[in-house]
Amino acid sequence: MKNSPTQAPLALITGASQGLGAHLAQELALDGFRVLVHYRRNRAGALRIVSRIRSLGGSAEILRADLARAEEVDRLSAHLRKKFGRLDLLINNAGTYRPTRLLRTSPVDWQKGLESTATATFHTIRGALPLFPRSGGRIINLGDSACDRLSARKMAPGYHLGKIGVLLLTRSLAPELIRKKITVNCISPGYLENSIQLPKPSSLPGGRAVSFDEVLAAVRYLISPEASQVTGTNLILSGGWNL
Repeated sequence: MKNSPTQAPLALITGASQGLGAHLAQELALDGFRVLVHYRRNRAGALRIVSRIRSLGGSAEILRADLARAEEVDRLSAHLRKKFGRLDLLINNAGTYRPTRLLRTSPVDWQKGLESTATATFHTIRGALPLFPRSGGRIINLGDSACDRLSARKMAPGYHLGKIGVLLLTRSLAPELIRKKITVNCISPGYLENSIQLPKPSSLPGGRAVSFDEVLAAVRYLISPEASQVTGTNLILSGGWNL
C-alpha cells in the first residue's frame, strides 16, 4: 500500500499480544495497516510486538480491555472514535482455552470459556460498528474446526459452546451488515502450530498443524476487494482433522 500513516486503513486485532494474534498484527502492519494490538493481561507481550512492528517500519499501538465487560468495550470504542475516528478491519481473535474435562469443569472455567469467545465477540462487534465508515469494512471472527456442528466435547465445554456462538453471530450479522458494505466471516482453524496439547504430527490427517501463515493467507483473501461479496462464510483450516 502507498498510503501515508494517517491515511492507512485501521485494523484492531484482539488477543494480539502473542501467538496467532501477534503474527497477524505484524504481517498486516507490513501490508500497510495501522494496527491496534489489543491485550487483556499480557502488556509486556503487546509492547514487544508493537516495538517489533515499529522497528520494521510499521504503525502500531497497544490497547487494553477486558472484552467480556461491556463497559470496558464502550470505553475502548470511545477512545478509538476520539483518536482515530474510524475502523476498517476488526479481527476477533481473543479466546481463553482451558483444557479441563467436562465433569471437572468449574463455574470459573465455564464462564471464562464462554465470555472470552462469544461474549467478547458480541461486545467488540457492537462497539466497533459505529466506527466503520460509509465505505464499509471487514469483520473476521476466529472459530474452531468443529464450531459448525453440535457434537460431544470432552474438554473445555464453555470454550466450545462459545465458539459455536461465534459462528452463530457471524452468520446472523452477515445479511444485516452487508447492507452497510461490511462483511462478516469466520476462519476456523484446527490444531495450530502453538496449540495446547498439540498431538503428534503423524496423528493428524495432513501430517502437521496449521501454520500462522496459512491463517494469514485466509485473512488476506477475506479483506481483499475480490471478497467484497463473501460474507457469512466459515472457512475451515484443519488439514482434514475433525471433519
